[in-house]
Amino acid sequence: MTERGLYCPAGDFYVDPWEAVDRAVITHAHGDHARPGSRHYLTTRKGEGVLRLRMGPEASIQALDYGEAGDMNGVRVSLHPAGHILGSAQVGMERAGEVWVVSGDYKLESDPTCTPFEPVRCHTFVTESTFGLPIYRWPAEALVVADIHDWWRDNREAGKASVLFAYALGKAQRVLAQLDGNMGPIYTHGAVERVNAVYRAGGIGLAQTRRTADLPRTGPWDGALIIAPPSARGSLWMRRFASASTGFVSGWMQIRGTRRRRAVDRGFVLSDHADWPGLLRAIEATGAENVWVTHGYSEVLVHWLRERGRNARVVATRFEGERDDATSDVPAEEDVE
Repeated sequence: MTERGLYCPAGDFYVDPWEAVDRAVITHAHGDHARPGSRHYLTTRKGEGVLRLRMGPEASIQALDYGEAGDMNGVRVSLHPAGHILGSAQVGMERAGEVWVVSGDYKLESDPTCTPFEPVRCHTFVTESTFGLPIYRWPAEALVVADIHDWWRDNREAGKASVLFAYALGKAQRVLAQLDGNMGPIYTHGAVERVNAVYRAGGIGLAQTRRTADLPRTGPWDGALIIAPPSARGSLWMRRFASASTGFVSGWMQIRGTRRRRAVDRGFVLSDHADWPGLLRAIEATGAENVWVTHGYSEVLVHWLRERGRNARVVATRFEGERDDATSDVPAEEDVE
């Protein structure tokens, strides 16, 4: 660890650096992992489009296919599916027979918008622990999607709009990939629609959507589902949906009181991070002798691992991922007329 983040001295590169560096290997394009200003970026071919969206057209970005390896000063670097969002990767590093893997963010649940997680055998595994408490155990995704449909249907019958808050990069597209567009029109905030375009260009099937900015300010919104990033809450953009019911899609919705603090009517438990059983399964599958734990409830997970004889340590981070809407999402760029 350095003041700029996780550094590989042998290869002279950083993984998800916190500040601008010469060479950055990026696990995925969320803002707490992909920071602007670096001279050169390496990411997956599937994730190149979303990283370009964040970094801009002038950024120097090299892409590798999953499982493809490159050489960085004698270190074999490869990228492997993490199952978090489109193009998300675990970074494998091998030198002189020693293998390290940095997970980035990951989940083990199925997701039609990204390549499933694949464990990589290694000596040292650097894992996230965003939801690293035993209370976090995700319900079946089909049940959550059914709940969203029921909520939307009830609001439609009551003549209300349904505003669903979901992270613009990843979560919104995961929901859109499973929504029944025949139930009614689906509109999106501009930040969500910009990411939708990248996903569609990458061959990901999403429900049909229209930007709210392309319609009159007065709608029609009744009976519609509107998907927006959390950063849109309380904004001028929201005022057009005066009588709407609001919902939030997040793993944090599993905790009592979180919905109240978010000031929404409904909470839907759906996360793009591994839950507690998922973290344990992923760590076990690597066979790693050493486990570095970062992001989230790292001390709890490290304590659990040490009690069971695993060599584990906490690795400090500057960002806490999905806890921070401002850094984990794409820029909001309000589409206010």
